[in-house]
Amino acid sequence: MPELKEGRDPQRHRVAVVGGGPVGFAVALGLARQGIASVVLEADDSVCLGSRAGCVTSRTLEIFEQTGVADPILRQGLPWAEGWSYYHTDEVLHLDVPQDSAARFPRLVNIQQCYIEQYMLDSVRARYGDLIEIRWQNRMEALRQTEHGVELDVSTPSGSYTLTADWVIGTDGARSAVRKALGARFVGTQYDGQYIIADIKMKSEMPPGRRAWFDPPSNPGATLLLHKHRDDLWRFDYQLREDEDPEEAVKPENVLSRIRSHLELIGEHAPWQPVWISLYRASCLTLENYRHGRVLLAGDAAHLVPIFGVRGLNSGMEDVNNLVWKLAYVIRGQAREALLDTYTPERVFATRENMRHASKSAEFMAPPAPAFALMRSAVLGLAAEHHWVRSLIDPRQSTTVGYPDSPLNQPGEESAFAAGPASGFAFVDAPLPDGSHLCQHIGPGFTLLAFEAPQFSDAELEDARLPVKLLAAPARGPLAKRYDAQPETVYLLRPDGNVLARWRRADLETIRRAVERCCQGGSL
Repeated sequence: MPELKEGRDPQRHRVAVVGGGPVGFAVALGLARQGIASVVLEADDSVCLGSRAGCVTSRTLEIFEQTGVADPILRQGLPWAEGWSYYHTDEVLHLDVPQDSAARFPRLVNIQQCYIEQYMLDSVRARYGDLIEIRWQNRMEALRQTEHGVELDVSTPSGSYTLTADWVIGTDGARSAVRKALGARFVGTQYDGQYIIADIKMKSEMPPGRRAWFDPPSNPGATLLLHKHRDDLWRFDYQLREDEDPEEAVKPENVLSRIRSHLELIGEHAPWQPVWISLYRASCLTLENYRHGRVLLAGDAAHLVPIFGVRGLNSGMEDVNNLVWKLAYVIRGQAREALLDTYTPERVFATRENMRHASKSAEFMAPPAPAFALMRSAVLGLAAEHHWVRSLIDPRQSTTVGYPDSPLNQPGEESAFAAGPASGFAFVDAPLPDGSHLCQHIGPGFTLLAFEAPQFSDAELEDARLPVKLLAAPARGPLAKRYDAQPETVYLLRPDGNVLARWRRADLETIRRAVERCCQGGSL
């Protein structure tokens, strides 16, 4: 940190990131990959402890791949592809999570958030130390937008100072100081259901997967979830009943008693010890605007979704993936600020889709009214004997949300395709002839996926000085099949991996116009 003069940081920063959790680190890493420097302000003195977010999706791993974080997560994380649901002690659903054998990454990987943050920090130090400055124990106290940028008042153990930045990204979580300073308010639903999250160490031969008990003897009238992690770590999430006092329920002696009771119920008698305990409340809330002048918000600072379906951290990573390239292009003068105005409609749409699915899971896990509770009891009671009912118990794991109505979607030839990702939707991963995967070639600029004999050459594309990388592919094989490709088929991918447009044939001028329209915010 530079020496302060009269309580001010003498350096003017391109971007200040408020909040050094996984979303904040992802912003800094994503900007650094685009060549943009940032300073990260984090109130704590180190990475987090305990589970917090506990599972990442294949889409998040594809995003992490770009900054060197995916491989260590794969080494430490535990993939899973099954789930079991129980009513009392009877199994009423066995769930197989669909896997994509052609993709580089498994569909779901359990890993504690503390590991994710540490691997991000390792990547900062190894790859981008000259572009990312992390200031621990720096807490934002106030925010002011001026004619020339944003001023932040920051407190530290050794005193306070003021920092000036061109742009500020608020990634400081559910209790965001940035959001409060803006006066921005959430809209949506706050559920009454509260949950205890607890990690324990225990050796067990139970296979990895999602286990959910409804109304078990160990937690009567409520639910309990159990997930396995590596290193003999097990995560409990259990719902508190309405008559329970959360302050009493979260006390270690009461949490350990509940866990002990459940382990005895399922026949686990190995020694175990607690690692971490926390209290959580389920919410479906979002801001209506994620951009406020030169201040933008992402992750839990912008929206809250229930833990059911692993949509929390993963949706935050998709926020970052959407935002950082747009901000970088604006900072470098390659795009108008109108491009940044597309961040809100795209990500609010995705948040509302996540909320729609998550609220169904939340209402089943924690019925908000007697009628919901009655329906759940009926479904669970019938599920053991009637297979057709079991789909109602499906926890609806997170899937990547596309942007079908994005202002960035460019005119292509959608009607000519019977399959493959449409404009606004994320690319579909598959192996390439050289043994790599498509996800390893996305960004930091646009990617032109061209199948055999396109209407332009590498040299022509380079001479056009467009921020576009050509990726040639054969018009047959697993990749071509996934993209409904024929010779001369072209897909133009945005830097975040979403399809901007696709054509059966496209010349260089068509591609130029599509990129220019995108950088103008959707139109010329």
